[in-house]
Amino acid sequence: MSRISIDHGGYTVNHFHLQLQQFNFWAMLVAALIQWVLGAFWYSLFFAKPWMALTGHTPGERPKGAVVAMVSSFIGGLILSFILAHMVIWREAETWRRGAFIGGICWLGFIVVPLFSEMLYEKRPFKLFAINAGYWMVALISSGIVLAVWR
Repeated sequence: MSRISIDHGGYTVNHFHLQLQQFNFWAMLVAALIQWVLGAFWYSLFFAKPWMALTGHTPGERPKGAVVAMVSSFIGGLILSFILAHMVIWREAETWRRGAFIGGICWLGFIVVPLFSEMLYEKRPFKLFAINAGYWMVALISSGIVLAVWR
């Protein structure tokens, strides 16, 4: 692998060399499971009624394609955890506070901004945006914590 050298006003950062040994794949798996289980509780228990009303689902109905959606959300959680682990390692986060900060900053920049624009373009209710953004906030912050402290 090649090294990346970045010049920041007179000094060189030349330590950004990620290798697979730096990643804790068990922590990534646990972070993905947290996201998946949190999503199940978030949308079926904590915010089930408002989410169903806002998305047109009817209580008791099993939506078509639910199994595919659940599997794809878990795979997405694995990918998200792998990318978030890069950020955690890159920023040398090893405390729960730094992990939470990285998760929160990623949530703000990569989740809130596009979700908010999407809400405006699609003319969706703010309440649906708040439910979805709230889920991602808790998911990314908790995943950031796990990935930072379990290295």
